[in-house]
Amino acid sequence: MINKLVIFGVGLIGGSFAMALRQADFARHIVGFGRSMENMSAALGTYVIDEIGMDPAAAVKDADLVLLAVPVGQMGEIMQAIGPHLASHTVVTDAGSTKQDVVALARKHLSRHLSRFVPGHPIAGAERSGVKAAKEDLFRDRTVVLTPLNETDPAARELVASLWAGCG
Repeated sequence: MINKLVIFGVGLIGGSFAMALRQADFARHIVGFGRSMENMSAALGTYVIDEIGMDPAAAVKDADLVLLAVPVGQMGEIMQAIGPHLASHTVVTDAGSTKQDVVALARKHLSRHLSRFVPGHPIAGAERSGVKAAKEDLFRDRTVVLTPLNETDPAARELVASLWAGCG
């Protein structure tokens, strides 16, 4: 159980992650960020998230886990915004389709937090996008590839692995 989950990108992947963890009773409070207020309102209205994030720095302050479920090209800006505000216990993971670029961005923007960074990628998807395409069983019987760094704390890796396992 994590008390606070922050998801950047509440679409198909981020929304499905939130729904699966909520169904498994693994997350108490979920804060979501997204580009479209229409999508975020739909996420809030269907209880995919509990709160629409407005300030990334404030949202990650007490977070147990941060999921970056946005296109890789958007991750650097988000990492830069949240990096200085992460608590020492906060674990950061991603769902990006490439790892080399994501790891390079993390080394640049999350350098003080690399021990709590767990790169990953769920091998799942659908033709549709957005939170309305999200499904609580999207990850059931699917593979998730975790690629922890040499610096990654084993406890952080285990937390991320257990949450994905909780998604099915």
